[in-house]
Amino acid sequence: MADEYWFEEGCFITECHNTASDPGVSVARARVPVGGITRWHVLDGIAERYLIEQGEGLAEIGNGAPQPVMPGAVVVIPPGVRQRVVNTGGGDLVFLAICTPRFVPEAYRDVDPTPAP
Repeated sequence: MADEYWFEEGCFITECHNTASDPGVSVARARVPVGGITRWHVLDGIAERYLIEQGEGLAEIGNGAPQPVMPGAVVVIPPGVRQRVVNTGGGDLVFLAICTPRFVPEAYRDVDPTPAP
């Protein structure tokens, strides 16, 4: 498994599986620190599922009401729909981000109106 790195979206990422030889899917481990919130963004042409492993938070998808998330929850994000996650718990919010087809950086589009940190 690759090393964890900070991603501009506002979370730490560890790539678990993302290779051109398996273009149908990628899996990454995301970690949002206590009090953290990711930036509003979309993935063009990629559906994403969050499988919550640890912590508590809110998933905001499109214009819908925030959804509470906790371990075992699955959040489905259709391609091109804005999304962000808020850590509301007392520890890190950790989840697997499963993308179909696989995540490629050029599909990521920041749509957050606030300036990036």
